[in-house]
Amino acid sequence: MFLLYDILFLLVMVVWLPVDLFRCFRRGSPRQGMAERFGFLSQKRFATYGNRPLVWLHAVSVGETRAAIPLIRAIKKENPEAVLVISNVTETGHRTARSIPEIDECIYFPFDFTPVMQRVLDILNPSLILIVETEIWPNLVRLAHVRRIPISLVNGRISDRSFPRYHRVRFLLGVTLRRFNHLCMQSSRDARRIQHLGARTEDIHPTGNIKFDYQQPLPSDQEIRQWRETYRLPEDCPIWCVGSTHDKEEEQIARIFRRLQMADQKVILVLAPRHPERKQAVAGVLKQYGFPFRFRSELAENAPSLKAGEVLLVDTMGEMIRLYACSDIVFVGGSMVPIGGHNILEAALVGKPVLWGPNMQNFKDISRKVLLAGGGLQVKTLEELFDLLKIFLNDSKQCELFGTKGRALLESNSGATEETMKILRPYLENR
Repeated sequence: MFLLYDILFLLVMVVWLPVDLFRCFRRGSPRQGMAERFGFLSQKRFATYGNRPLVWLHAVSVGETRAAIPLIRAIKKENPEAVLVISNVTETGHRTARSIPEIDECIYFPFDFTPVMQRVLDILNPSLILIVETEIWPNLVRLAHVRRIPISLVNGRISDRSFPRYHRVRFLLGVTLRRFNHLCMQSSRDARRIQHLGARTEDIHPTGNIKFDYQQPLPSDQEIRQWRETYRLPEDCPIWCVGSTHDKEEEQIARIFRRLQMADQKVILVLAPRHPERKQAVAGVLKQYGFPFRFRSELAENAPSLKAGEVLLVDTMGEMIRLYACSDIVFVGGSMVPIGGHNILEAALVGKPVLWGPNMQNFKDISRKVLLAGGGLQVKTLEELFDLLKIFLNDSKQCELFGTKGRALLESNSGATEETMKILRPYLENR
């Protein structure tokens, strides 16, 4: 069965690789980390760590990488001698991982082809492998099992969209899932789903969602003033921050921003596309509507502050929480188009009210909890979004009330990291 998987994987690669390289050539940016994707890691680079235990954590992209931060911090705090290596599939995820101080090495995830994965395992020789959310690669799991390397799924989830797809290949998936040591799932529903797909009941643990454990002190008024100064955002104008947008969402946001202007609403838009490399396409939308805008990467210290009706187009990484903290109201993208939504808890973390659209399949439990707690609201249409923005942008007390409730939700739902650590601790202590 795994030989057949390798053959199919190789056939897909023969077709995909030339197409992917051509796309990179057309957009003028080479595919990053291609050598690492084929398993060519520097042996000298990892030999410098000697016999220190190495934990390999895989997080496919930005969302999974950010979600893993509480667990990464907990592992490093309890095991400071451990070498933490994180792998990503996407370039944006890789850039996010490099900004995490507890991480020792960042690599691109190797292709799940037996010779490639064997080479990587030979070089890394991990003591423990952790896979974040739902990146289930059969060869990685099989080879780890053969080598007696403990491997666990952490913060696992099976979304509404992925469950039917997984169900169609459960004959292969079940074999793979039974080779995990532990499957730490976000909810009892996720636990039931992964059991249905073939995992052993005794290996499944509903540990909760680690995203709720991403805690930090609320920023002070002085910090927010300093950040606003950095972003050239004035104190006397409301800020609407829109994060993690995708193609076609920026057009919808631009239409709402235009309507706010026509309604004499003084507001500045901070727009952060999910993938900063799309900045020129997003800039094209803003130019089409005639909005004055500035790129975050081009802001000068002595530049004049933005004015009502202008847009700060964020083309950098790792600044969303600060931008949310500088805002009055937050909208999280990936929810007005069929993407499945993105993490809305980052807005709650800094005490800001958050809005999101109808497509939140990937964050169903989180969005339900935020809604019930009164920390945010879901909109079904652009008309609803426009109406709510007018209310929040003109009512600071309402913003503060929603933000306080969202922050309280995080505090009351924390604990998933410790529950996960209880399961992982024996493997970390015995290595």
